[in-house]
Amino acid sequence: MSASDTPDIRRHMERLAADGVDVVRVTYPDLIGTDRARDVLLDHLPTAAEHGLAFCRAVYHTTPQGDVVPVPGGLDAGLPDVCVRPDLSTAAPLPWEPGVATCLGEVSDPATGAPAAESPRDLLRTVLARCAEQGLRPVVGPELEYFLLEPAPGTPTGWRRAPETTGAVYTAGLRADPDNHLLRTLRQLRDLGLGVVTGNHEFDGGQYEINLTHSDALDAADRAFRFKAAVKELARREGRLATFMAKPFGDAGGSGFHLHLSCEDAEGGNAFDGPAGAYGLSATARHAVAGILAHAPALAALANPTVNSYKRFGRDTLAPWLIDWGLDNRSAMVRIPPERGSGARIELRLGDAGANPYLLIAGTIAAALLGVQAGEEPPAPLEGYGYDTARSALLPTNLSAALDALEADTALTDALGKDFTTSFLTYKRDELERFGRHVTDWEFTEYAYHL
Repeated sequence: MSASDTPDIRRHMERLAADGVDVVRVTYPDLIGTDRARDVLLDHLPTAAEHGLAFCRAVYHTTPQGDVVPVPGGLDAGLPDVCVRPDLSTAAPLPWEPGVATCLGEVSDPATGAPAAESPRDLLRTVLARCAEQGLRPVVGPELEYFLLEPAPGTPTGWRRAPETTGAVYTAGLRADPDNHLLRTLRQLRDLGLGVVTGNHEFDGGQYEINLTHSDALDAADRAFRFKAAVKELARREGRLATFMAKPFGDAGGSGFHLHLSCEDAEGGNAFDGPAGAYGLSATARHAVAGILAHAPALAALANPTVNSYKRFGRDTLAPWLIDWGLDNRSAMVRIPPERGSGARIELRLGDAGANPYLLIAGTIAAALLGVQAGEEPPAPLEGYGYDTARSALLPTNLSAALDALEADTALTDALGKDFTTSFLTYKRDELERFGRHVTDWEFTEYAYHL
């Protein structure tokens, strides 16, 4: 029986057609978490589902500027294909693009049928399978910040914050958002079914935060990936730029990607709640915290994956640059929110908004699981305001150091997979080499006149 004859495909096609859809956009995340896609006419959907869509595997190895990095299995193998099949269970009409629905794609190696080594979704699936062996089901709630920019011809970057209002910290309404960007975006994302729950203007001018509801880890990663793509697309429709870059402006704070993590046990209870345990946390929760702290230097490579990421850190930034944890303490890298019972959870504040949601979530869960398996207790929690190097160890201060820490952390790289780790390290070290050769405006201003 061909795919076009299966009731499942017919059911999805009928559902989409009833919604006025005649094109399905099949998307999947690349290595850095941006969306790659192809539009498929509805009539061709059965063929796409049966045979898949061919993409060059080197799309995983392509830089934001369009250059192909020589990652093993790409250029050296003659630029072979990967196969992408639409996952129609994820299909949903795009509220802002009539006649178009979007769905996620499943990526495989056509030669073996196995998942592609660089596939972020499948990396997360691998980590979650390890958790299931321990009787744990991770639950994740993502929080993402971003800047909205508008064209500014004649300026160095060509963009400025929209608006540049200062002092409107944690607000909603027209005071900091004069044309209701946030309300418009929240409603569109709600209609796409991404599980958005709240939003507000953030700390700096033109900066916003939108929170997504918690769910099982793969679904949360899928929604965070689609959320970022949707926010950027909605801004483009208005001639604007939404950027999740870690720190786009030197005179403003950065944008974070905070993760709330808990686990359900085999009975469906919160495995992190421990009324009789220290701090009201179970041994599982405390061991998970210890694991995240132990693997934090390596985890930084996934949580802070760009050259720019490390400019987000510094004293009084509320971006963690020390390895510590605290009870309801926002100056700590790992914060334990005050809720217990079904709300008991860990908040990792390390990530920046430029992180690939799948890799950040996979790395965090892998580190937590290693802690559970090791069974060690964390040190005493941070008290008071943090950022004191006499009390806590320093995280990597640049991307090079973080990549070295990831490569050296064999326990974490074994959990993530050697093929993925090789691809990621090769890709990111090429980014460092390219940046090292680039002459910045700061260098010219600092040296050209006087030297």
